[in-house]
Amino acid sequence: MRDLAQVHQKKVLVLGLAKSGFTAARLLHKLGAFVTVNDAKPFEENPEAQELLNLGVTVICGRHPEDLLEEGFELLVKNPGIPYSNPMIQAAQEKGIPVWTEIELAYKISEAPFIGITGSNGKTTTTTLLFHMLNQDEKKPLIAGNIGTVASGVAEHAESDNVIVTELSSFQLKGTETFRPRIAIITNLYEAHLDYHGTIEDYEASKMKLTQNQTVEDYFIYNADQPHLAAYAQKCKAQLIPFTLKGKTEDSISADDEYIYWQGEKLIDRSKIMLGGQHNLENILAAAAAALLWGGTEETIIRVLSSFTGVKHRSQFVVNWKGRKFYNDSKATNALATKSALEAFPGNIVLLAGGLERNHSLEELRPYMNRVKALVTFGETSDRFGDFAADCGVGEVEKVSDMLSAVEKAVSHSSDGDTILLSPACASWDQYENFEIRGDAFIEAVRKVTEADE
Repeated sequence: MRDLAQVHQKKVLVLGLAKSGFTAARLLHKLGAFVTVNDAKPFEENPEAQELLNLGVTVICGRHPEDLLEEGFELLVKNPGIPYSNPMIQAAQEKGIPVWTEIELAYKISEAPFIGITGSNGKTTTTTLLFHMLNQDEKKPLIAGNIGTVASGVAEHAESDNVIVTELSSFQLKGTETFRPRIAIITNLYEAHLDYHGTIEDYEASKMKLTQNQTVEDYFIYNADQPHLAAYAQKCKAQLIPFTLKGKTEDSISADDEYIYWQGEKLIDRSKIMLGGQHNLENILAAAAAALLWGGTEETIIRVLSSFTGVKHRSQFVVNWKGRKFYNDSKATNALATKSALEAFPGNIVLLAGGLERNHSLEELRPYMNRVKALVTFGETSDRFGDFAADCGVGEVEKVSDMLSAVEKAVSHSSDGDTILLSPACASWDQYENFEIRGDAFIEAVRKVTEADE
């Protein structure tokens, strides 16, 4: 770990705990900063705050004192989920106090280089695929970021011969200043998270911070099939590595209906790829290009693509039972992600959907609802989703209150050859703490229903 004189014996405020805030606070304390943590959760319910207090960190819990920033802080590190409209963040910016997310801290203390992956959809699958490719080629990758492992905690122990393969959200990237990945990947850009960013321009600008510090020694892999993303790419200083699904190209990575190509040469027959769905082909191209640029071998890439079946909760194949294939796509927390899932299957889908009501439009699903033979819906959006499906001509619509009932109803509306797909198009927080718990509930319900009928 590199020493960081920028924080040594300086007053640093960490705003918001959870995993990233806790890790950043502990690390800053270790680096010699005078750390104060401010978290909304009461101290008696806050084990992270209790542990930090035992380390000697100043802890303020249960409230956000308006005068806290009068104490002379020289840096604020915020939990990425806290929006920039937060009064404490706005006050810090007005005072000229730098505001980071822990990704910036991770970069500054890391001995290892970074590969950064972002995008509206597909970043977790791309990150996981790339990690497997580099790992099997013994490139000593570490995996970090929005995928679940806090980047600064990984960077603390990384060595110079490692590479940190990092999934990054727009929330995390917006709080970076010097972060420079040697390879940057943007899988795609669609309108998302406007409740946080306010405008599509701010959302896209936050994503593009991934490349802002890159130089001609670095690489930027991007989706050339999106004209607005290709236009952004032309402003970057890195070497450009476009990918396209529109046929073979001679100088980058591409795909047609039969093959994936690297620099115009066949890399793999698409029929050998285990990971299904047109949307996953974007992820495959991005990951394969990054692996090859980092010195990976074509043989290893082919081996991984011939065996990798998906990331848990992201179009994850669960089981084939009586000719019905069950898929867990609980990570689909918006209509765009569910649209991608529906695109991946040709038809005969029994869809399980619904969740937290954010009043997001469902209209982008309409062109694909003809693939849905029945809908089972739940959560706050159940009535609105049901009305939408009926308006789209879906013949069978069922409303249920829990996941086991949802799977039971889905099976009752299914036949041999059908796909039973959990792809909620909504966040989980009305019924579940997170999408992972929702996905696990689906897997457990599938197990109960299928084992009971054997």
